[in-house]
Amino acid sequence: MATIAELRKERLRKLDSLKQLGINPYPAHVERDNTLRDVTDHFSELEGTMVSVAGRIITLRKLGKIAFVVISDQSGKIQLLLSEQTLEGLDPKNEQLGFSELSLLDSGDFVAATGKVIKSQTGELSIQVSKLRLLTKSLRPLPLSREGFTNKEERLRRRYVDMNVNPDIRERFIRRSRFWQATRDFLNAHDFVEINVPVLEHTTGGADATPFVTHMNALGEDFYLRISHELPLKRLLGAGFEKVYDIGPRFRNENYSDEHLPEHVAMEWYWAFADWRDGMKLQTEMFRQIALKTFGTLKFNIGKFSVNLEDEWEEWDYAQTIAKYYDGLDIFNTSLDQIKGLLSKHHLEVADSDNLARGIDKLWKNIRSTVAGPIWLVDTPTFISPLAKTNPDRPNTTQRFQAVIAGSEVSNGFSELNDPIEQYNRFLEQQKMRASGDDEAMMMDIDFVEMLEYGMPPACGLGFSERVFWLLEGVTAREGVPFPNLRREVDPNTRALYPEANL
Repeated sequence: MATIAELRKERLRKLDSLKQLGINPYPAHVERDNTLRDVTDHFSELEGTMVSVAGRIITLRKLGKIAFVVISDQSGKIQLLLSEQTLEGLDPKNEQLGFSELSLLDSGDFVAATGKVIKSQTGELSIQVSKLRLLTKSLRPLPLSREGFTNKEERLRRRYVDMNVNPDIRERFIRRSRFWQATRDFLNAHDFVEINVPVLEHTTGGADATPFVTHMNALGEDFYLRISHELPLKRLLGAGFEKVYDIGPRFRNENYSDEHLPEHVAMEWYWAFADWRDGMKLQTEMFRQIALKTFGTLKFNIGKFSVNLEDEWEEWDYAQTIAKYYDGLDIFNTSLDQIKGLLSKHHLEVADSDNLARGIDKLWKNIRSTVAGPIWLVDTPTFISPLAKTNPDRPNTTQRFQAVIAGSEVSNGFSELNDPIEQYNRFLEQQKMRASGDDEAMMMDIDFVEMLEYGMPPACGLGFSERVFWLLEGVTAREGVPFPNLRREVDPNTRALYPEANL
């Protein structure tokens, strides 16, 4: 079997031959009036007419004075029928290839073809080509089939190859785009305004996460990459907006898992003069509409869980749920030693930096992994929810609501805290947690406190990430994005082919 270097050398020879013929192997202009699916779907209307199409060569067979070339574009595939009699000859001025130049083409090349829509003698829908142009000369061959490209690491590193040999992967990212479009459509239809907020922040907050740090030369200061959209969007409520949202990347300097990526896309909305009950109702409807528009169903089999988003969403009280699963544990009257004992008993991680809030949250997450849902987890303790408004009838809990589906938390929302004094005191508590070694505790954001002192209306807010898409799609986080972050690695073949690059 020929090596990559040998195959590339042969294609470079063909590239040189094309240039010597006066053919530009990488032209800019393309004549195209139909996609390949247009031709196949409307064959009865187009039969006998001339069309111009373009695509990548999948296979090329030359049999004497005729040749069969199968090309593909994003919409589908079609067969090109070329014959010495009907194909116009070499015309470098118009960048056309003749029949004699077909041997200079390879699978993977992009071509444009103009010809008549016909059925071949075997009854296959085809285009009888009269003009053929080379659009791109490829120097490396694609794998012949998905069976020849199954190594997971290779697939993730060369996703552009993966999507060519596994078109279903490409379809996944069309659904991902549809997912976010459905999100926008729903919010826009409910009079929310999309406003992009900064990615670089002096102080980052809105979530429990370790941030990435970068440096801005222009200001000579360090900045954080945002871990959440929350605090800038709530500043907009203080500025007079009543319904705002943003969709974009956020960055959390944490490890990879099947549910987490350090970089991912997320959405957050904020709604003035609404509370958590209004938010729960809105978000239940929103999840259903997004699922229908993206997947065409509300019923999903996710791992060991069967989930129907059309079901009535139950509400689970945080403290009552933990008491039920852990022998009556009262999370409001317990000690860190007791919590660590329960973590050990249930074979859960116990870290030196664990505090009471972090330990109790680990106990909840152990329960969460068994919950099919959909449910709303409500009445979260105040010490776990530093940005949520307190329940007036239960001051040790907050008006927070978290959606749980198939063992995962898929959204987080609450009646927003708008009391500047209480917010300042909660930030102080978070500061103490950071000082004791909790790098994920929130930073003091004094500018946000100042904004609250000017006044922010009562509001509800909620955020979710593309983890919702990964979950309903039934894939891991790295499979759910087109180009996941990986350790840098240079292919040995590439290193050998480009020695001057000092790779």
